[in-house]
Amino acid sequence: MRTVTAIALGMFLACFACVHTSQAGVTGSIVAWGDNSHGQCNVPSGSDFVAVAAGYYHGLALKEDGSLVAWGDNALGQCNVPSGNDFAAVAAGWNHSLALKEDGSLLAWGWNNYGQCDVPSGNNFAAVAAGALFSLAVKEDGWLAAWGHNNDGQCDVPRGRFAAIVAGYLHSLGLREDGWLAAWGRNNYGQSSMPSGSFAGIAAGDLHTLLLNGDGSLRAWGFSNFGQCNVPTGNDFAAVAAAQYYSLALKEDGSLAAWGDNSCGQCNVPTGSFAAVAAGREYSLALTPEPATLSLLALGGLLLLRRRQE
Repeated sequence: MRTVTAIALGMFLACFACVHTSQAGVTGSIVAWGDNSHGQCNVPSGSDFVAVAAGYYHGLALKEDGSLVAWGDNALGQCNVPSGNDFAAVAAGWNHSLALKEDGSLLAWGWNNYGQCDVPSGNNFAAVAAGALFSLAVKEDGWLAAWGHNNDGQCDVPRGRFAAIVAGYLHSLGLREDGWLAAWGRNNYGQSSMPSGSFAGIAAGDLHTLLLNGDGSLRAWGFSNFGQCNVPTGNDFAAVAAAQYYSLALKEDGSLAAWGDNSCGQCNVPTGSFAAVAAGREYSLALTPEPATLSLLALGGLLLLRRRQE
């Protein structure tokens, strides 16, 4: 029998893709803050959401019944979500969107000038990630697929088996099944220069990289002119998200931390307990769990689902 489990991961975003998913069984409502020039903070009402994704100026969410909703900028059709209630994951790119269906197949819509919506055929996929103008997916066997813009090698995926992926502006990260990291694509600020070691979460921003260590502490490197790599101290973090020039982290107690560029209030995190977090261009999304699920530890990150055969 096929089952789908969520893998705890960090997420990406630069001005683009991100999926943040809560732990299995957690449903909640969506909260947004920061830039709202395109309605990207006008989140839908309801308390039955299980995952959120933040693109450049649009947001996506997966509902408990497997259906999708979208809001914000729709100039290129990135919010024209397909109908149905058989979706398992979503990812938001610059101006395109991706979805993973329960049968393991992929769908994409929105801007397709570089083929970023030309999803591969088949129903053997387990996770999706959307970069600026490119897309990534993890297959059920752990191998990677990539398509779209590749001028900086962001689609030149490494060989081997991976548990999770994130896509930044022009670089990508993969967490191998043993917890070790791989990176590829643009490296002009060292954002693809991976340290050795085993890690629990990853996030790829525009020009910086953010990691969650196994002990719950954070590490970051790359472009940091806005302080987006000046991570807070402590070892009580559970998930990470990286955007254009700022970073977010979800703590074990459900509270949020943010640092870096705050020109649009994107780092003015709300108080309360949260189950997931996503970072857009200059806005942020979070999932507030319902009371019945507050005790469950939330995991953020570019949505990573792994199908296993049983």
